[in-house]
Amino acid sequence: EVQLVESGGGLVQPGGSLRLSCATSGFTFRLSRMTWARQAPGKGLEWVSTINSDYTTDYADSVKGRFAISRDMAMNTVFLQMNNLKPEDTAVYYCGTNGFRGQGTQVTVSS
Repeated sequence: EVQLVESGGGLVQPGGSLRLSCATSGFTFRLSRMTWARQAPGKGLEWVSTINSDYTTDYADSVKGRFAISRDMAMNTVFLQMNNLKPEDTAVYYCGTNGFRGQGTQVTVSS
């Protein structure tokens, strides 16, 4: 059974940082492309970032230069380091792979 469990969300002031984690099991993590997406209140799901099995990465323009995706093959975990957070980054953040996604973790950026 594929399992994806996000954590690390919370309330942070504008300009602050958070590190999200997504612990995985039930599939071959080292061969899988992993993605972070987010959904803001009242909006659709928005792609944020992807990391491939060869560690190559891609980012949405809205987060490029502020967010960094990484993966730990030994821990079967993918991370999203988020710096210089803005109120418009407020959303539920999901990790996903191959049509599966986790339950999400809430990130709120507010003063």
